[in-house]
Amino acid sequence: MVKMTRKITISLGLLVAMCALGGNALAQETANVNSRPSIRVTGEATVKVSPDQAQIDIGVVTQSQNAQAAASQNAQKLDATISALRKALGSGAEIKTISYSISPNYRYPREGGQPTITGYTASNIVQVKTNDLTKVGPVIDTATQSGANTIHALRFTLKDEQAARAQALREAATKARAKAEALASALNLKIQRVLYVEEGGQVSAPPMYARAEMLQKDAVQTPIEAGTIDVQATVTLTVEVSQ
Repeated sequence: MVKMTRKITISLGLLVAMCALGGNALAQETANVNSRPSIRVTGEATVKVSPDQAQIDIGVVTQSQNAQAAASQNAQKLDATISALRKALGSGAEIKTISYSISPNYRYPREGGQPTITGYTASNIVQVKTNDLTKVGPVIDTATQSGANTIHALRFTLKDEQAARAQALREAATKARAKAEALASALNLKIQRVLYVEEGGQVSAPPMYARAEMLQKDAVQTPIEAGTIDVQATVTLTVEVSQ
């Protein structure tokens, strides 16, 4: 039993030594790479694509003397709004609650002192998602005509960003490589290989806002233009060079 314990101890010691050697080798390799002559460049690209999805944040805000009454009135108006939206969009409509609150309203004395509660405000916001962009205007009109009094935001998005992002990355990588080759040529250097690649970017579609009280119930259908979405990508290359 003593010999077995000794063998285990020796094996563990060897394992620690091997790990230490492996760590030193990795550190040495990293140092060698970092010491090689290199050029670091960044390429940027933006791909404009048409959105295929819309998200509309629709709210109902009610006020009353007590919290229960404010909540009850809010629930009635929102139920009517959701029912109308489901009828307009069909049974497959994507509607979900994203915010709900009940808060007191205060009156502050001019002469200072403790404020008094004058009533309560209930707010409920639901998000409607649709893949049919032609229905965005009708959705807003339906909501405001059936009880909603706030349109918090309208966002145009992509159901799948991967294809557009891949295209932007390819273009950014091509531009980065062209920059590296131009610099190397100007300095009479040759690119040997790519040492590091870093990528980044974002998808930007500025949200649109509208105040429901500005949308008259007897007005014509609310016009909506989806525009385009910018998918941005950056690729940073570090390439090894030689004379």
